[in-house]
Order: sequence, then C-alpha cells, then structure tokens
Amino acid sequence: MLSLEQQEAYRRRYAQARPGWRPSTHVYQDLVAERLNPTTRTLDLGCGRGGVMERLHAHAGLVAGLDPDSRSLEDHRASSLVLTCGLAEALPFADASFEVVCCSWVLEHLADPAAVFREVARVLRKGGSFIFITPNSLHPLVALNRVLQRVRAHDAFRLYGRAEVDAFPVFYRANTAPRIRRLSDAAGLECKPVRLIGDPTYLAFSEPLFRLGCLLERLTPPAMRTHLVGECTVS
Repeated sequence: MLSLEQQEAYRRRYAQARPGWRPSTHVYQDLVAERLNPTTRTLDLGCGRGGVMERLHAHAGLVAGLDPDSRSLEDHRASSLVLTCGLAEALPFADASFEVVCCSWVLEHLADPAAVFREVARVLRKGGSFIFITPNSLHPLVALNRVLQRVRAHDAFRLYGRAEVDAFPVFYRANTAPRIRRLSDAAGLECKPVRLIGDPTYLAFSEPLFRLGCLLERLTPPAMRTHLVGECTVS
C-alpha cells in the first residue's frame, strides 16, 4: 500500500532533484489562494470532507461547500463552511453568487461536464474564476487506473490506502486540456492555459518503482503529464 505520507516524502525527494518542479496540489492551492480576500465569496465544488478550503477558508469571506455525498458533508473538517448537499449539474445558488469556484479531483467524475461548466459560469460574478485540478486522461497511469477501477475497484483503492466508501464512478469526459478549453468556450468562460504537471509518485510502492516513475516522467510528452491545473474566468 502507498500512503499519502509516503507519496509526499517521495514528492519532496523529486522536488529536490528537479528544481522548479512543484506538486500539482501545491500549484492548485496557491492559485486559489491568490484569488481570495476577506470579502471573496467562494464555492468549493465537490468539497467532500475537507480539501483546499478547509485550509484557506480563513482568507476568504463566505465559503460554501457543495457535495452530492451527504456522509462526506457530515464529516467535513471545517465547521465554518456553509455546506449543501447537491449536484454540480444543478447548483442550488443564484446567478452571480460567487467570485471563486474551485474544485479538486471532481472533473473526472462528471457524467455531464458541459452542464457543470454552464452552471459554474452562471453562478460566477463578472471577473470571477473557476479553478480546478484533475487527472490527465492521456497519461498512461491514469488509463491503467481506469482499467483497475473497472475490474478490481476495491484492490485499486487499497493500493493507495483509500476506503471504498470514497470510491465514486469516473468518466474522464473533461480530462484533457483541449477538452477543457472546448467546454469553457461553450459555457462562455475564458480558459487560461492549462498547466500540465507530472508526478512520478503513483508508482512509488518501493524505491525501484519510484526510480522507474522518475524515468517515465522524463519520457512522457508534456501533453500527457499526470495532472491538469487550470483557471477559467468570466469576462
């Protein structure tokens, strides 16, 4: 099993060997943090039990969290958030309600991403930002993970120390940079260049496998790097 703590340790090693590289989660969090101020109204879309706004809510004004899983909301670790059980395809908020909508590890689960992008555009105020992090479906390990989840989902989640209760269907219908740009354009959002960020630690079940992951990262074309981090805005 590869725990989050082990992954983070390998990421620190990789960062030391690759000056300038930062984990995609750090890039995402910093991007969200840059858009916050004491009056910012923020929606954490697919907030689960915590996530980025669990750490950053003190830097914003009103922070709402939405998730379709009521059990996750009951266990949410930030008591100051206004939590709502609902679907991203039909957001229960008025037009122009937020300056920031953020979502981490959500786009891959969307059965109808076009509807979600339209809803995000609707609830954002002019000048607002939609910030996201999601896997790149072009990466070979992401493709392998899709197969594992279909064939032996419980084993795949155990490998990474995750409980099956946190396993949700994946569709990967918004998981390449060109696809995200098309969805953004169709929803009336302006998509800034999507950042493609590699990460060798998903194979790091041992030292030799970590080294193999590092080699694969060197050989992987930029368009196929592991994660996508991006921002779309309302002009």
